Amino acid sequence: MKYLSKWLAVSLLGLLLLLAACGDEQTDDSNIGEDKGEISIGMNNWAENVAVSNMWKLVLEEEGYDVTLENVEKAILYEGLANDDIDIGMEIWLPNTDGHFYDEFEEEIDWREYWYNGTDLALVVPSYMEDINSVEDLNEHAERFDNEIIGIDPGSSIMGLTEDVISDYELDLELVSSSEPTMLVELQQRIDNEEPVVVTLWKPHWTFAEMDLKILEEPKNIYGDSENILYATRLGLEEEQPEVVEWFDNFMLDDEQLGSLMAEINESDSEEEGAQSWIDDNRDLIEEWIDGSE
Repeated sequence: MKYLSKWLAVSLLGLLLLLAACGDEQTDDSNIGEDKGEISIGMNNWAENVAVSNMWKLVLEEEGYDVTLENVEKAILYEGLANDDIDIGMEIWLPNTDGHFYDEFEEEIDWREYWYNGTDLALVVPSYMEDINSVEDLNEHAERFDNEIIGIDPGSSIMGLTEDVISDYELDLELVSSSEPTMLVELQQRIDNEEPVVVTLWKPHWTFAEMDLKILEEPKNIYGDSENILYATRLGLEEEQPEVVEWFDNFMLDDEQLGSLMAEINESDSEEEGAQSWIDDNRDLIEEWIDGSE
């Protein structure tokens, strides 16, 4: 009986220690992947937008948020922000490119901070086209381009501005709508064969690091002066998710940082894989945004 009592006491002690350990483990697990709410990011299919949207999706998920990337065209992005259907839009070009959207939705959207300074919109040709350096040179060689300018999504601002360029310069070329990926495939194929091609393109973009391209001079400045890229949110997000808005307000990339992010994604098997690789290599920079340090 004495041994039985001792065995029961030891067993009870062991059971209590096991329960305590499980309790501690459960407490620790509850701190992992804490759900801080849902965030939707509107993403149009531009290389830099895809890059920063995927990067922020992973960063926010590390911080405990449930993040959805919504693939939208620019017009739908602004309507979504104004109607509270989208929380964040990563890419607003001001004052020129998206100026008409700003005018339309000025009071219905929370326009936030710039995260990239110094953009370009342009018509672009391969550098081997030595006799074409200006938009004004295009008519003389229109047949070499099959009388076509290869563009991107029809709803994008650069397409509307390019239509203005065609009209104002009386170009004998037609603007062909496609998508950014389709345009880039066509551009690469033409370059591989050293064939003539003119496309709508912009900076920042990874193609300028990987392809030998030149921006055509545009004397009438229809595409406008260099711009900045900012982000915007739906009204009320700052009150509901103040830390997220603070992190995004701290967000800033220079040419080298953004170029390396885009290149990493372009060279990886998936957008998330490339974004994660870049995040792992740039932890100090991300900590600056999260901590708010200079």
